Amino acid sequence: ETALPSVSTNAWGGLLLTVVLAVSGIILSFPLGVLLALGRRSRLPAVKILSTAYIELIRGVPLVTILFMADIILPLFLPGEWRLDRVARAIGGITLFSAAYVAENVRGGLQAIPLGQVEAAQALGLSGIQTNRFIVLPQALRSVIPANVGLFIAFLKDTTLVTIIGLFELLGISRSVLAQSESFGAQMEVYVFIAGVFFVLCYAMSQASYRLERQLGVGVR
Repeated sequence: ETALPSVSTNAWGGLLLTVVLAVSGIILSFPLGVLLALGRRSRLPAVKILSTAYIELIRGVPLVTILFMADIILPLFLPGEWRLDRVARAIGGITLFSAAYVAENVRGGLQAIPLGQVEAAQALGLSGIQTNRFIVLPQALRSVIPANVGLFIAFLKDTTLVTIIGLFELLGISRSVLAQSESFGAQMEVYVFIAGVFFVLCYAMSQASYRLERQLGVGVR
């Protein structure tokens, strides 16, 4: 018998759930976004069309719709023995939504790389994969750090939307607190506290971005 009882992810809530959703969405959406950006610039028509269609479709749909689809429609396509909990479905929806926007940021960085560098790599005998891995992607990803961090800060704040599918993240928990009779008249204190928590998290992300930019020499030739 363990000292701490196991808690189902469906019972998670508050700041923990907000951080889990944000961190998971950022970590999972970044590599997917890079692949989509490369796919959109691919010379293979099928890959380019599929990547472009995915990016444009997802960017044309609000996150609320994606969350509803992940929560209600996604389980219908899974085998009968598969049961994704609600937190996993929310992470999947946020990841799929975020990846489309990350892809567009990365694509902008890829387009900023001078064509001469790619031609020089080809003249040296590097393959397309080697050119992207050692020359194009390092420069492109470094140049889009500010844009991606701004995007991730927006996604952190958008995690409050998961309350519509029954998950009580930080804002959802605050509404539950305010619904109790003991908390009547405490709206100001609760919402100021939530604003302060989000400010601290967003400010920490922006400062970490600034330090990373200085270390990598973003904007310095």
